[in-house]
Amino acid sequence: MVSAAAAHAAPGDEFPWIISCEEWGARPPNGTIELSDIATNKIIVHHMAFPNVTDYSREHAIQLARDCQDLHMDGNGWVDTGQHFTVSRGGYVLEGRHRSLETLSLGERQVISAHCPGENGRAIGIENEGTYITERPPEALLRSLTRLCVVICQQYSLHAWDIFGHWDFRDTQCPGIAFYAMFPQLRRRVAEGLGEGPGDAPARRWPDIWRFVGGPVVRLVQYLLNHHGYQLDVDGVFGPLTTAAVQDWQARNGIPVDVDATVTPPTWESLVPSLDHTAQGVAVTAVQYILRWKGYTDVALTGRIDQPTWQAIQHIQRLHGLRPNGVVDASTWCVLAGGIVRESLR
Repeated sequence: MVSAAAAHAAPGDEFPWIISCEEWGARPPNGTIELSDIATNKIIVHHMAFPNVTDYSREHAIQLARDCQDLHMDGNGWVDTGQHFTVSRGGYVLEGRHRSLETLSLGERQVISAHCPGENGRAIGIENEGTYITERPPEALLRSLTRLCVVICQQYSLHAWDIFGHWDFRDTQCPGIAFYAMFPQLRRRVAEGLGEGPGDAPARRWPDIWRFVGGPVVRLVQYLLNHHGYQLDVDGVFGPLTTAAVQDWQARNGIPVDVDATVTPPTWESLVPSLDHTAQGVAVTAVQYILRWKGYTDVALTGRIDQPTWQAIQHIQRLHGLRPNGVVDASTWCVLAGGIVRESLR
């Protein structure tokens, strides 16, 4: 419940450590900033694919915000900065798209953004300065990102297990292999800030992909549907054939058919087979594909659980707090798909 005082406060008064658009000298938007009528249900974390600079000053962070807005407005043709918030390598947090700080203060009706097509009306997007394919973000950035995520979760009634990466919904290298491997740690930090523990989390929080997204997780779903007898091109495009296949699978398995073909938790749970070291076929290829995407380059698409695949499965199980037995059970599938498991919050 927003207090009367908060409702009449100027944007940023509640969170003075977030540098507002006015403070960093943002250009006016060249169009209308619209608010979403869809409930906010996640945070999506990005890297900016900018240089990993060593200038950690406030002045640099302000210039970063200006450069990003110029790129998005003049280069991409967007009405304003694409993301809601930006975190610099020095740990400064800045408002991105106009009115993002205002709506954060209210904790309702987020700004419709441009950081992740298909999720722009229901996900808060955070850009983090730098490129994190091989290098990890500095600690100052991680501390500020954690603080920001805690506030977003508090304001929008989200949880530490509602934090995802850009490539969980789009075909992109963002947020970077090295940064993404730190997401279990990020979620634990956020959970601690929220006072949440593993017992508060669902056993598995699957990514709620739907017909408006694309990328590697969509390919994973296409592989799984083919494992069950469908004949889809594994192209990462959530087109009409994939939409029809998801809905047909839901109908055949007594799962409520989603109008947008959302791969709901019961849909995921019914799609994923248990795979041990003897497994072969398209489901194994699905595992190998997503492992390669996430940086396990020694894994090849052999369609069988060979030694490199077995070792990569064990590594990702350890990363997420799962028993490293190499068996691809539902929880291992969940983390492969970009989801979150209760064990990772311990």
